[in-house]
Amino acid sequence: MPAMRAWLLLFLLSPALASAELLRLVADPWPPFTDEALPGNGLASDLVEQAFKRAGYSTRYAEVPWERAVRGLKRGDYDVLINAWYSADRTEYGHFSQPYLVNRIRLMQRKGSNIHFTQLADLYPYSIAVVRGYAYSKAFDSDPRLLKIGVGNFGSAARMLHAGRVQLALEDELVAQRVLAGELSSLRDELEFLPLPLSENGLHILVRRSHPYYYEIARRFDAAIQSMHADGSYAATLQRHTP
Repeated sequence: MPAMRAWLLLFLLSPALASAELLRLVADPWPPFTDEALPGNGLASDLVEQAFKRAGYSTRYAEVPWERAVRGLKRGDYDVLINAWYSADRTEYGHFSQPYLVNRIRLMQRKGSNIHFTQLADLYPYSIAVVRGYAYSKAFDSDPRLLKIGVGNFGSAARMLHAGRVQLALEDELVAQRVLAGELSSLRDELEFLPLPLSENGLHILVRRSHPYYYEIARRFDAAIQSMHADGSYAATLQRHTP
């Protein structure tokens, strides 16, 4: 009987059984990558949920503001934050997957502002709207000489930029294009990207380290994404979400 109990305990703690559990996914509204109003909850959500299904997990998706999503991951309300850029401080409470998408981060100005950017020092004279809690690049995030103005989302940043309350705004290229083609279409012809991107950031899932199988969850996710590349389902998902 003791041997049987030991075998049963080992089975219950095995990663194979862990994969059958429900994973509570969270993201902030960030179209076209994460948005409950879009098919598949957006491109990133669609890829992540497909990958977890392939890896044997069931999932439940929630969408909340970024700072609330991070706070919820830290305290165990959620298991996986699905749209995270890498930053060292996040490794204290979360485990990153390999990147499954790439975000091209660009600066935006009012047309005719003639701001020139080739290095971070070029930005020191200007105020820059950034989304609170986002990690843009190690050099940008850690430079105290940059004047960064925190906002809740890119829509707020674009409005402040248009109104002259800041001189630059920072966002993923596809996100900015979508917002300016939709809810802020009236501003589209008055704002423009600077030619050189600030950075290209890999998009990861971030699994809470307090989860007993955090490493296994990320490993299985990475393997599922690779298999989606191999069989064409990854490319098909990208095409489905591209206008």
